[in-house]
Parts: sequence; structure tokens; C-alpha cells
Amino acid sequence: MSDLKVDVHSHLIPGIDDGSQSMEESIGMLLKFVDLGYKKVITTPHIMQDHYPNNPDIIKDGLEKVREEIKKLNIPISIEAAAEYYFDEFLFDKIKNNDILTFGENYVLFEFSFVSIPHNVDQLIFDFKTNNYTPILAHYERYPYLFEKGPEYVQHLKDKGLKIQLNLNSLTGHYGKAIQKQAEMLIDNKLVDLVGTDCHRIEHLKILESNLKGDYFHKLSDLDLLNRRLS
Repeated sequence: MSDLKVDVHSHLIPGIDDGSQSMEESIGMLLKFVDLGYKKVITTPHIMQDHYPNNPDIIKDGLEKVREEIKKLNIPISIEAAAEYYFDEFLFDKIKNNDILTFGENYVLFEFSFVSIPHNVDQLIFDFKTNNYTPILAHYERYPYLFEKGPEYVQHLKDKGLKIQLNLNSLTGHYGKAIQKQAEMLIDNKLVDLVGTDCHRIEHLKILESNLKGDYFHKLSDLDLLNRRLS
């Protein structure tokens, strides 16, 4: 994993979602990213209408404050911001209005509900693609209702234009053995396009740090991960 220098999923802007709650906490996590060999983080605060009603202005303002602190403390890492969009009825309007934060080549990170699969997934992917966005589904392996669908369903979504992001700590057993097994299935079938820490707390990075010698972390080097093109 030593060649992965860019993280694409984290919650580092203090006080705007369920991630970092203070600048001190954000800086602590960024220092741990440096320890792990990262050169850049693309942080992705939640945008969820009822719980975290963030918007591009709120996120960009928070990003600048973190950047100022990084510069002041001379921390050798760069930070950008996009968002992790929740798949709800409001997301379709955001796409139509181009009210979307992206990274890389117009990549958009979004997540499903953990309760049930949305009925209009193909339509969402189509809307993203027709508006020149590349949709990335966050932590595919963590949705319990997808466990039985197997690699064929993942390939169906990818054929529609979806990219798949995997949480690195899913490989450590942090979220449970069933999720770890699903993550391993995605890697074995070469269905992963990006990996991310989904870091909310420094503990998430410490867990990752203590598990990096696992077999499936080594297998990541065989995948053509888009992280490597984002530096």
C-alpha cells in the first residue's frame, strides 16, 4: 500500500458533520496521515439534507481554515475538499443544478442508505453521467442488503458507469467479518476503483496502521486504483 499517497474519503473539516469536532482533532488526524505516507487528502464531509445540511460554501470555508492551520504548522500534506452525498430525492436536483462538489476528473462521492437499496439507482447513475459527472459509490462493501447480490451486480453497476470505493478498514474487520468478506470479494474480482480511509477519528487511522501487513492490503497493489492518478 506504500504507493497510495492520496486518500479520497474522510471527514476532517471540524464541526460540520460526524467527523472531526475541533481543529485540534483535524490536525491530529492529518499528522497521522503523514505518518502513514499520505501526501494528499481529499476530505468529503457529509451532505445529508436532514442531518448535515452542508453546502459548497460551508465546506469551502471550513477547508480554508484547515489549510491555514496546515500552513501555520508546516505540515507536509495538501488537502482538498469534495463531499459525500447522501442518495435522497434532493440529490437529483443538485445534479440538475450543477450544485455538486467534485474531485479529480469530475468524480462525485455518494452513499446509499444502510437500510435498503434505493429503487432508482440506474436512473441516478444515468443522471450523473449525462451531466458529465463520474459517480463513485462510497464503501460498497458496507451495505448489508448487497451481500447476496455477488460480483455480477457490482459489474452491472460498473457497466452503467459507476465507480466503486472501498473502505480500507473494512479489510481489518473493524466493521465486522461479513463486511470484511464482502471487501475481499470486491478485491478478488478486481471490482474496486478507489480506496479510502473514511476517517472520522484518529482511532480509524491507528487501526489501519496496525493492520497494513494483511494479505488483502498487498493485493491492492495489483489493482488499477484511481487514487494513483490523483496526486
